[in-house]
Amino acid sequence: MSTPSIAPASRIFCAVDTTDLDTARDLGRRIAGVVGGIKLGLEFFIAHGPTGIRTVIGEDGPPLFLDLKLHDIPNTVAGGIRAALPLKPAFLTIHTSGGPAMMRAAADAAASAGADRPKILAVTVLTSMDAADLQAVGQSVPVADQVKRLALLAKESEVDGVVCSPAEVALIREACGPDFILMVPGIRPAWAAANDQKRVMTPAEALAAGADHLVIGRPITGDADPEAAARRIVSEL
Repeated sequence: MSTPSIAPASRIFCAVDTTDLDTARDLGRRIAGVVGGIKLGLEFFIAHGPTGIRTVIGEDGPPLFLDLKLHDIPNTVAGGIRAALPLKPAFLTIHTSGGPAMMRAAADAAASAGADRPKILAVTVLTSMDAADLQAVGQSVPVADQVKRLALLAKESEVDGVVCSPAEVALIREACGPDFILMVPGIRPAWAAANDQKRVMTPAEALAAGADHLVIGRPITGDADPEAAARRIVSEL
């Protein structure tokens, strides 16, 4: 279970999923004091690179979750991690399906930053996928079984935690223990649309199941008043 003494707002990373630099910067400024951090992903990074990240986060901005989902040979992934270290992300993502050697290379590269190193989180099964999607790519096992297998592999490979669906939080917490970080997307307040996420849960339900951090995007960023939406979610925790 998650530690109850941690402030609820600090658990939330707002997914700023846009390629528009001005929009991202404005959103970042409006919600920086309300949520625990900002998630910027692949689309934004390809569009604007490290300079764009610095524009949104600033010198003393909120914690950065840099969600690039790296997946390549070990040396390339390690080089990508080292290249991202000057941005001082709090979290960086890789794919578990890259295998144990790749995950260990990522963890070693992150460790080279010392005490300020980013935490490496491995993606198990994308939250847009269900059992039919897994079968289509040749993984004929239940989603929960595949997630558990990949989470245990990530822990054995010395990464800090995983990104997982809220539906598997309790399963992974039991399998991997209390110190394994669970970053959970697919979070939708009861009043928000599910959109393209197939395995969803409310923020309070996810924390009760054992999530450490919640990734929430469109319920905040798609609202006419993002700051108010973020505060509403925090109040529901």
